[in-house]
Amino acid sequence: MNKYIVVNQPENWTISPENTKIISSRDYLTNPEFAKLKNVRIFNLCKDYSYQSKGYYVSLLAEARGHSAIPTIRNLVDLGEPKLVRIVSDEFDDLIQRSFKSLKSKEFTLSIYFGQNVAAKYKELSATFFRHFQIPLLRVRFIYTTKWNIKNIKAISEAEIPEEHKESMYAFAEQYFSKKRYDTPKLSNYEYDLAILVKDGDPAPPSNSKALKKFVEIAEKMGFYTEIVSPKDLSRLSSFDALFIRQSTEVNNEAYAFARKAQQEGIALVDMPDAILKCCNKVFMAEALQNAGIPTPQTMIVHKENVSQVLETIGLPVVLKSPDSTFSFGVKKAKTESEYHELASAMLKESELVIAQEFSYSEYDWRIGILDGKPFYASKYYMAKGHWQIYNWNAEDKYDQDGNADSLPIEKVPAEIIKIAVKSAKLMGAGLYGIDIKETEKGPVVIEINDNPNIDAGVEDEYYGDKIYTDIITALKNRLEKN
Repeated sequence: MNKYIVVNQPENWTISPENTKIISSRDYLTNPEFAKLKNVRIFNLCKDYSYQSKGYYVSLLAEARGHSAIPTIRNLVDLGEPKLVRIVSDEFDDLIQRSFKSLKSKEFTLSIYFGQNVAAKYKELSATFFRHFQIPLLRVRFIYTTKWNIKNIKAISEAEIPEEHKESMYAFAEQYFSKKRYDTPKLSNYEYDLAILVKDGDPAPPSNSKALKKFVEIAEKMGFYTEIVSPKDLSRLSSFDALFIRQSTEVNNEAYAFARKAQQEGIALVDMPDAILKCCNKVFMAEALQNAGIPTPQTMIVHKENVSQVLETIGLPVVLKSPDSTFSFGVKKAKTESEYHELASAMLKESELVIAQEFSYSEYDWRIGILDGKPFYASKYYMAKGHWQIYNWNAEDKYDQDGNADSLPIEKVPAEIIKIAVKSAKLMGAGLYGIDIKETEKGPVVIEINDNPNIDAGVEDEYYGDKIYTDIITALKNRLEKN
């Protein structure tokens, strides 16, 4: 491949790399001979890359002529995009903090010449920025507040390089141009920006780390720039097109705040705040299921006036549920009358209403995943070892906290299970739901409607694999395209 270094004033450049020609930007832009060249790599070292400058047009015409340009026109546009600076700041944060941990000043300027800095200790950081932006001469300014952050990033010209740096810069240039291969990042043509909300330390995260990586991988293949965000990032939500909640949902936690803001700003969302409000309240769920004629275990809404009458209807053992219990938290079983009154009394101090249900034993619960009204996975959740629920948060061994699980094709699930799962999800509207169902002597009964069901690698995706992730990202994309 023929290599050309394009600069504003070739006479000012003292380097003469082997098999590389230095030409002026004017020649490259105006001499028709250069437009005819094939198998060419262009190194654009013009002093100005701003819109419609000579530097801008060198990269633009190189692309039009089929020449390989460094930097590309996309690199130049990205450099002027403030949003990209934020993204890079987050992506490189650990490396930035590690590189500057011994600095005493509050500001620092990093000059990057062909991927290197005159100080060897900034070698890794300089190379990282260069790989990302592909700008031969780059200057990054940092400022310290509570931590080091990027203040701005800009391309510089040879004239802006301090005299004491020029010898090193020329040496770095000679090294760079002597290479046979140039690491250029693959261009990612993202159509949308997706935020996936995850909370560190979540006691019952709805997706494990492998599943989160899979969501990111598949979303990016489907045209989404994807970022894992935390509850502290609420103020940044407006910069995204879509939000997928992978934090445990409660009415009073950050997940609801994110969902509500996304709804207000027209951001594509899984799931809607109404779904969180409805599914996170067992009282609403009990009423809704009963009014829709959907079979459930015998259920009563308990309050202070009827607390003494519950056992006459439900019997023992009885399951008591706090209205906002999730992932089996706040779900208790009373085996005796005294145990019932003790538990009910304690729960009614926290809430005006409590749910009481008859206890139905089963070896496993069905979990049917419903996405926008259609079943898209099916699993069997077995009870935790020596316990009556699929989760046992009091287990001494963490490996005994939950039971085993199997996933299987939807067509292998009894038709009646699928039918009531779809009907139950319909009560909550479009979105992602996990319907928990037990098979009893009286037939299947709905135990729970979950608005934020687990999607864990190795469990829910066991049978359908990547299709589970693809279906969810497709649902978000459909929401965006409808808007």
